[in-house]
Amino acid sequence: MRWAELRPSQTPYAGTRHRRSPGWARPPGHCPHHALHTIALCRLRNDQRTRAYQQRRITEGLSKQEILRCLKRYIVRDVYTALRADFAALTP
Repeated sequence: MRWAELRPSQTPYAGTRHRRSPGWARPPGHCPHHALHTIALCRLRNDQRTRAYQQRRITEGLSKQEILRCLKRYIVRDVYTALRADFAALTP
C-alpha cells in the first residue's frame, strides 16, 4: 500500500550538477502516480459524486491540490479492495 502515501520521493541526485528528471527510469505514462492522477481528473470531470465531494471539501477550506491528494487516496483504497476481492475469488 506504498502508493497511498503520494508524496514526492527523495532523489539521489539532489546535489549533483546534472540532475535527471524524476521519470527518467520509466517510459512516460507508466508510473502508478500518473495513472492515479488521470483517474482522479476523469472522475472530477465526469462523476457527480466526485464533484459533490470536491465542492464539500472546498467549503471546508481545502485547496485543489489537497482535494486531489485526498481523492487519489480514495481511489487507491477502491482499487485495492477490488484487487483483493478478485484475488479472493481466484483462490479456492
